[in-house]
Amino acid sequence: MTRRVGLLASWLVMIVIFGWLRPEEFLNTGTASAVLSSQAPLLILALGLLPALTSGVLDLSAPAALGLAVTLVGELNVVHHWPLWATAVAVLACGVLVGALNAVFIVAAGVDPIVVTLGTGTLLGGVAIGVNIVPTAGISPWLVQLTRYQVLGVQLVFYLALALAVVTWWFAVFRPAGRQLFFVGAGPEVAALTGLNVAAYRAGALVYGSVVASVAGILLAGTLGSADPTIGPTYLLPVFACIFLGATTITPGRFNAWGTVIATYFLTTGVTGLELLGLSGWVNQVFYGASLVLAATASRMTARARRPRLSPRRSARRPRPRGHPARPERIAGSGTVPPGGDLGRD
Repeated sequence: MTRRVGLLASWLVMIVIFGWLRPEEFLNTGTASAVLSSQAPLLILALGLLPALTSGVLDLSAPAALGLAVTLVGELNVVHHWPLWATAVAVLACGVLVGALNAVFIVAAGVDPIVVTLGTGTLLGGVAIGVNIVPTAGISPWLVQLTRYQVLGVQLVFYLALALAVVTWWFAVFRPAGRQLFFVGAGPEVAALTGLNVAAYRAGALVYGSVVASVAGILLAGTLGSADPTIGPTYLLPVFACIFLGATTITPGRFNAWGTVIATYFLTTGVTGLELLGLSGWVNQVFYGASLVLAATASRMTARARRPRLSPRRSARRPRPRGHPARPERIAGSGTVPPGGDLGRD
């Protein structure tokens, strides 16, 4: 139980400490609203990556897909005066194309996911700069008003991220496809032997992650009111820090939606508090970088602790008297082997 709520308890302790050190700046509705609203696109991006990670595929290109989506919104909607709906359709189509491209190389060709998605991410970053090298202001007022519309003092984009977290949790826990996706990630060879289409699950997860990244890019353009072609790579470190840190809580050892939500705002609270203490500029990279290393280590150790272990024989077999017939050995494979998997996920 302690491992399940340890990060949540640490988050509450962090709030108390920063509130005591900087009560006027930290403990106010403006800071709370800024923390919850500003990180909603990051949370959406992280939630979109959970299916791919659950299936055993690491997608490093999603932040670049987000950056390309932001750039396309500015280029199509502002520069070329496309209506918002047409811009959104074009951006989502690009997301599908990016996900399909990753799936072809990773699933069909069998190339290492890190190599493919790292190359794809670099390619998308170059395309974004090629589309428009300078930031673009003047995003559709309707999109800006929609994303910035406040409910109980918090922007609507936060509630959209929360809704995606509910859907992601429901799919992973209550839908057969969600449980089968976990089975694919835990043991793809065994999953294939049981009749699951491992390639289809992984390809679908990759396409889904890229589409959700594009959605996050559209919402980010609305919250910022502008489009910056260099914004994508800045999300690479934070998004995986949130995901791996989230795997240490709620369902330790597994990628899960609510753990990702808690981790996202735990890290954001820490960065915000340290910046209020005057440690601005460098603290963001240091805090997220250290959190990613520690979270990945903790997730791996937790996953190993969850694996069932076969107990050794209690004692050596006693020698039989001479001439005593040996007992027939049990047929190998007649017992049940407890399932074991790599890093578990929701």
